[in-house]
Amino acid sequence: MAYASSEPVGAAVPTLELKIVVAGGFGVGKTTMVATLSEIKPLTTEEVLTDAGRGIDDLSAVENKTTTTVAMDFGRITFHDPRRPMILFLFGAPGQERFWFTWPDLSYGAVGVVVLADTRRLEDSFAAVNYFEQKQTPFVVAVNEFDGAAYRYSPDEVRQALELTPQTPVITCDVRQRTSARDVLIALVEHSLKRRRLATSGALT
Repeated sequence: MAYASSEPVGAAVPTLELKIVVAGGFGVGKTTMVATLSEIKPLTTEEVLTDAGRGIDDLSAVENKTTTTVAMDFGRITFHDPRRPMILFLFGAPGQERFWFTWPDLSYGAVGVVVLADTRRLEDSFAAVNYFEQKQTPFVVAVNEFDGAAYRYSPDEVRQALELTPQTPVITCDVRQRTSARDVLIALVEHSLKRRRLATSGALT
């Protein structure tokens, strides 16, 4: 990533610390993404799914899922770019409706959000998209391409289905692959910084 710097030649460039939220529907791969990217052992708050929750949690297309996040996931990744070194703190948000009350605290101070989408359950992405649009928090939609998906939808098809603005990046990825998941973070940071520059210049309304 290329960033303009006003630092004097030879001066140490300060490390930029940014908070990133990974949101989306139940079972979309948020915990997996944080675990794939984190350079430290990720903190997870997963609990075993029980029969008591089967009438509450919709397991269609994720029948093999045995655990669920009940508070948050946390990880960290460092980008050692001498032009703009960065540490990204990753917060995975729970997807079930009964845990949405945690979203305001988890997203407070976030520079941006990755909204993970599963085309097998695309409607589950609407809640996160609507929430962060209303909060005017920069976000990208990352389509997690699971094994066994009956059909791969193009980013334009996903954009149309989720009624996204043309300015919202839509990216396909596999969150089990570190390079693929990392590219999503890079796209989000670039999108967020671009929005900040436009806002500062008055071009963003």
